[in-house]
Amino acid sequence: MTAPADRRPVEHVERALCVLAHPDDVDFGSAGTVATWTAAGTEVVYCIVTDGDAGGFDETPRAEMPRLRQAEQRAAAAAVGVSDVRFLGYPDGRLELTLDLRRDISRVIRQVRPQRVLTSSPERMYDRIGASHPDHMTVGESTLRAVYPDARNPFAHPELLDQEGLDAWTVDEVWLGASPRADHAVDVTDVVERKFAALMSHVTQVSHQPDGQLREFVTGWMRQTARTHGLPDDRLAEAFHVVFTS
Repeated sequence: MTAPADRRPVEHVERALCVLAHPDDVDFGSAGTVATWTAAGTEVVYCIVTDGDAGGFDETPRAEMPRLRQAEQRAAAAAVGVSDVRFLGYPDGRLELTLDLRRDISRVIRQVRPQRVLTSSPERMYDRIGASHPDHMTVGESTLRAVYPDARNPFAHPELLDQEGLDAWTVDEVWLGASPRADHAVDVTDVVERKFAALMSHVTQVSHQPDGQLREFVTGWMRQTARTHGLPDDRLAEAFHVVFTS
């Protein structure tokens, strides 16, 4: 499925779907990129697989956490121009690679009919273990299996077509975040304030950090990403491994 090294993503797509494990995953790794897409007129949809109930750093009752994190994710999405946010409601921290999960992601792909899907890498990043949460890798692998072969095969998960009327759909590009083999960087310098607005919407996840610490850490991370991919020293970037499906 990987394209030749000199192949590049298309400049613009009509629709993109981001499939991530937890509320806030898309914002830490990809909110700047999403902001560039929506600014260019791409319709972006978020699909968040878990309910986020295992997150947080205070005494908030666990039963309240899914509701809070859904509201935070919707606010974060709005900050980068996304209004369609869907939650699959799987338990946080307990994801497994199952046919049910593949089917549920395939359903969203067939509903949204995106040319591009963004998700997490299914490969473990050993030099930055925090990026390789088991839920992240499970969602990445499940999404890749949903892209190929499930969503494009009318005979896979036949209930999607026979009972729900969802025709098969082929996704052209998959962008994998937190990948040990990232080969494409997006300059997000000009939209970085929108990214930070999205991140700060996740109050239950970031409010425990001292003022400025999160911004300093994420800025340094994006600056190093830009340098690694050959951008000037004053630029900030997010990086992905782009996989082409044909």
